[in-house]
Amino acid sequence: MMNEIPETSLNEHSTLVSMAALVVSALESYGLDYQPVLVEAGLDADKVYDPSERIATLKYKRLWDLAVQYTGDPCFGLTYAAYIQPSSLHGLGLSWIASHSLKDGLLRLIRFQKILATDMVLALRETTAGYCIYDTVGRKADPFQFPASAFDAQIATVFKICQIMLGPTARPIRVSFDHSEPACAERFERFFGIPASFNASETAIEFDRGLCELPSTSANPELTRINDEVVIDYLNQFEQDDIVTRTRKYIIDLLPSGVPRQSVIARELNLSLRSLQRKLAQSGTSFSEVLNQVRNEMACHYLRSHRHQVITIAYLLGFSDPSNFSRAFKRWNGESPYHYRQKSLQLPLT
Repeated sequence: MMNEIPETSLNEHSTLVSMAALVVSALESYGLDYQPVLVEAGLDADKVYDPSERIATLKYKRLWDLAVQYTGDPCFGLTYAAYIQPSSLHGLGLSWIASHSLKDGLLRLIRFQKILATDMVLALRETTAGYCIYDTVGRKADPFQFPASAFDAQIATVFKICQIMLGPTARPIRVSFDHSEPACAERFERFFGIPASFNASETAIEFDRGLCELPSTSANPELTRINDEVVIDYLNQFEQDDIVTRTRKYIIDLLPSGVPRQSVIARELNLSLRSLQRKLAQSGTSFSEVLNQVRNEMACHYLRSHRHQVITIAYLLGFSDPSNFSRAFKRWNGESPYHYRQKSLQLPLT
């Protein structure tokens, strides 16, 4: 699902949480209790149905491993795809089915696929017969080592959305997978309407040119525009928040040991110092601004209770001297830590 890992590590990739919600729905169809599976995968059941939430792709991969293990079904990916609805894919699914043609819908998938998973690298190519969606890496080179059924689900999901868009009679002209033929191979033919090829050179699905270029009766330019904007806004915000959120996380972790250096944070993020500075600048901020914001937020949080003395708070936030903390806090908030605490706790000033 991913062909290279520049300036980032596997544990920084994320997946739209609705993808996990589909695994949950599929697990329930086998009569299984999904709660213990989510716990074992390290996922919070309360967040699985938040449409904009994201989860670590490593945890999503773990969920897939467990789903295949507990169901014992090598065709679990087909069960997964049976639960797909356009809304499962955020705004992408809705703009896809409202596209002018199937080709336009597939192009939207390629353009906006990162909303589904940051490691996803599907591509579209024109063939002599039509258009083919294929995984540019394949299962064997997948750094996450997803089970084969996860790749089945990827192709089956494309097909399911295409059928929702064009109707149940829509069929691909070719379906292929780069893994060996499973014991349940006949289910692939029932699902796709044509025999599937296994041990192929690529994992792909191909549609006839006429089917792809035919104007869709469900086309709705206004709906595609609105949902394209939703997806673009989400991706822009996600890309900005991602680097800032991850920088904040490491600052919080390291503050009790003193003020973390930019170079240390960059190394934790698997970035060069220059790359970190550039990405933060693109998000409209800087390392010093993020650091000060984190320290101020944590200071206010600590001061709203009696748990820590001001001198302790200063050291927890990486200040070498309480007076330096007091000056910084007054610069940020226009009042001393003492006055902020008294006011927050509604205590008389002395």
